[in-house]
Amino acid sequence: MTIPISNMQALLHSLPLASFIPGMDTLFSTQGIMVMLLGAYAVAMWMFLTSAPKVHTIMVSDVQLARNLYEGLLELPAADIPLHYYYNYEQSLGTAAIDPLYVTPGLGRSSIGAASTPEGLWYQLKKNTQLHVIAGASMGEKDRQRHVCFDRDCLEQVLLRVQMRKVKHKIRQEKPLNFLVKDYEGNVIEMAEVSN
Repeated sequence: MTIPISNMQALLHSLPLASFIPGMDTLFSTQGIMVMLLGAYAVAMWMFLTSAPKVHTIMVSDVQLARNLYEGLLELPAADIPLHYYYNYEQSLGTAAIDPLYVTPGLGRSSIGAASTPEGLWYQLKKNTQLHVIAGASMGEKDRQRHVCFDRDCLEQVLLRVQMRKVKHKIRQEKPLNFLVKDYEGNVIEMAEVSN
């Protein structure tokens, strides 16, 4: 049996597109569109969160001296503030359990909360790892500048950078990691890991 072309065209125009692809009518229903939108949103959130850089935070006793160390001596490139810090998705500093030994005497609850804002200095440590430098550490013994960190990996990366730049340093203790760095102006900076 042969169907003339004119009858075939009339047949095609009268049939909806969904009759050629099974399940197409449910795919473009309200429920189907909502499922597709939720799937697209889940993929977008997964991409956003997996591409967000890891952020290490160091509390310092003098931000300007820290700028001279990280930008000048260690030549760390400046980094943009990660987008997830704008939406309060930041990593916690563990400020509820800070030992008073490591915090300046006048640091109260309001300034601890202010220390977790995205302000401060931002540097690129590795491809997807950033260093966030904020004020808040107390001076060390002999009025030595202190840089305090709650993450050993962070201090190990800073120590590696110090060693690569052949900056004068002395490792005082392995666990918890504690080392001294001497900058161009003769300032001795203590880098200390603090268990959280």
